[in-house]
Amino acid sequence: MSNPGARDALEAAYRTEARRVLATLIRLLGGFDAAEEAMHEAFAAAARQWPEQGVPANPYAWLVSAGRFRTIDRWRREARLERALPELAAMAETTPEPAMPEDIQDDELRLIFTCCHPALAADARAALTLREVGGLTTEEIARAYLATAPAIAQRIVRAKAKIREDAIPYEVPSRAELPARTDSVLQVLYLIFNEGYAATEGPSLTRGDLSAEAVRLGRLVAELLDDPEALGLLALMLLHEARRATRTDAAGDVVLLEDQDRSLWDRDRIAEARGLIARAMSGGRIGAYTLQAAIAAVHAEARAWAETDWGRIVSLYDLLERAAPSPVSALNRAAAVAMRDGPEAGLAAIEAAMADGGLDAYHLAHAARADMLRRLGRTPEARAAYERALELARQPAEQRFLAARLDQLVKDQSSRLV
Repeated sequence: MSNPGARDALEAAYRTEARRVLATLIRLLGGFDAAEEAMHEAFAAAARQWPEQGVPANPYAWLVSAGRFRTIDRWRREARLERALPELAAMAETTPEPAMPEDIQDDELRLIFTCCHPALAADARAALTLREVGGLTTEEIARAYLATAPAIAQRIVRAKAKIREDAIPYEVPSRAELPARTDSVLQVLYLIFNEGYAATEGPSLTRGDLSAEAVRLGRLVAELLDDPEALGLLALMLLHEARRATRTDAAGDVVLLEDQDRSLWDRDRIAEARGLIARAMSGGRIGAYTLQAAIAAVHAEARAWAETDWGRIVSLYDLLERAAPSPVSALNRAAAVAMRDGPEAGLAAIEAAMADGGLDAYHLAHAARADMLRRLGRTPEARAAYERALELARQPAEQRFLAARLDQLVKDQSSRLV
């Protein structure tokens, strides 16, 4: 008898378990290509069997087992098992799995550390991890890096080839080796969270599955590493997650920070984040993630938009610019300057941040500039800037927001001409 809920269960398993299944299969099968093929075979088998046999109690374990043994069977048929590495022969046995190493008992986290091996180029580490752990497409990764999709694809191909050719093991690094990989791991978690917090494309502004996964892995990293920035990153993610429910309305449209219902913010997450920030700042090294978390905490502590301490936020951005200068942080600082000192000062700061061309393809930079021009009454320039922002935006909710701003600007201009 067919199980009508099997299709929904399969789709849910793909959304929530695919990355974990892939990570475990990489460990068991010893390589990316074999694991990716095994995962696809496992889900294909589930699509055939679950409607007739029922949904297993543990879909993750079922999928790992199906993918693993189908791959081993194929290797047997191809008469390759005897010539393979000794550990492959052990996979064919029905003995229980060995216990996970006590330092990292999570395959996705193990995979992150493997993808962030120092032998790989820095840009390749992040791209590979975002693809294999975060499940992002090459196009999504390209937008995160303001790069082209073919360039990102080449980074991923080279990273996989390096792992294969150098026989980089899928293993937990020793504690002595962890510091060399910490920065890359934190960067990857940050980028995965950002894609969940503000999706580059797709029907929804946010992707809760990615954000939740980044927070989960962030907790594991913070527990594993004695590093203030790991605490700062976890705090930053928690603060943003605390207001997820208020960032869009019932129709999925953007709700600006100034208009969000702060009574709906998750105060437990905010309190936890504040404790993490205090711990991070007492650790002796105050880095970019901790400073960003401190900025987010100022917003979280304000009972209303009008009570936001913009002077403190600008000061924290000044520290951030010294610790980790970037065009995006300069843009965010400019927006805070506008709130503290007015739109004219804000416009000057935004145009200074955009002067070197690093933000030319960033729609939010053009949107911020448009808003300052609108507030200053420079309507033709504001209209052109909104049109450029709309041209660059890829996320439907952001496109609707920018289109509405542009329409309102045109209506206001028309009413003044009447």
